[in-house]
Amino acid sequence: MRILVLGGTSFVGRAIVDDALRSGAEVTLFGRGRTGTELFPGLTRLIGDRDTGDYAALRDGSWDAVVDVSGYVPRHVGQAMDALGDRAGRYLFISSHAVYRREGVGPGSTEDTPRRPPVRDTEELSEETYGPLKVACEDDVVARYGPRATVVRPGRVAGPHDPTEALMYWVRRAARGGRVALPADPGQPVQLVDSRDLARLVVQLLADARPGAFHAVGPDEPVTLGGLIETCARVAGTEVEIVPVSPDGRPPMFPLVRPDRTSQQRSPARARAAGLPTTPLEVTLSDVLAWDRGRGEPPLPGGYSPEEERAVLARHAAGAVDG
Repeated sequence: MRILVLGGTSFVGRAIVDDALRSGAEVTLFGRGRTGTELFPGLTRLIGDRDTGDYAALRDGSWDAVVDVSGYVPRHVGQAMDALGDRAGRYLFISSHAVYRREGVGPGSTEDTPRRPPVRDTEELSEETYGPLKVACEDDVVARYGPRATVVRPGRVAGPHDPTEALMYWVRRAARGGRVALPADPGQPVQLVDSRDLARLVVQLLADARPGAFHAVGPDEPVTLGGLIETCARVAGTEVEIVPVSPDGRPPMFPLVRPDRTSQQRSPARARAAGLPTTPLEVTLSDVLAWDRGRGEPPLPGGYSPEEERAVLARHAAGAVDG
């Protein structure tokens, strides 16, 4: 199978390319050529810039399938499809769970859950526009490719090479052990999917030529945030005591903390039937920890610094005594 990947050198795209190569596919990469230049040295790289609409490199060639990892606004998708013409057999678009409406959605929701209204009058990505822009992208792919369109909606993705650092804070913090300040309910569900499981689903969907939408999510029963932290500690060989503390205005920006306990719980049933595997959480966390240590544990943008955490724990202890 000949696969063109639009953006294949960062995290999810990288995992998809890895899996596709293991399956024996012939992979071509399209991107700006600014990141991951040391990766996949034997692959053909087509250079272009989606932000400026430079798709000249796609004028020649044909592919059995296209995987669009880097499409965020309808213009990206529309221009890519225009450039490809009829030279692509299937178009698989990597979307997001942000496409769904936030109200009235309970745990175990399926791919048929009502989506948010599409947005086409802006290309500014924000918390309010990201999901509706992805809805518009989905609609355009389905309108153009019909039964040759596939949409994958990942949940919270975890694994090595994650640039968001969302999971990394807790992995690293649990590895230090001791009392861990948690500005959230320890019972909050966290539904993680390993990036390599997501990649396996994508490649299998292409091999089987499956149309439709699929959730790339973790198990039906998500781990709790407290359970995740404790699992991080077990993997690192440490012990932790989780101390729920006042949020102090940090959520929802604090890593993995959400004000809505249920909004991210989706059903994986359709994707499981299509080939989505389940890597044990301990394996994912162990690999993330090893990757982080191998890169020298650079500073993280979110979470408490050690000094902040000590101060929060001290205030919590003082409040408990006063109470």
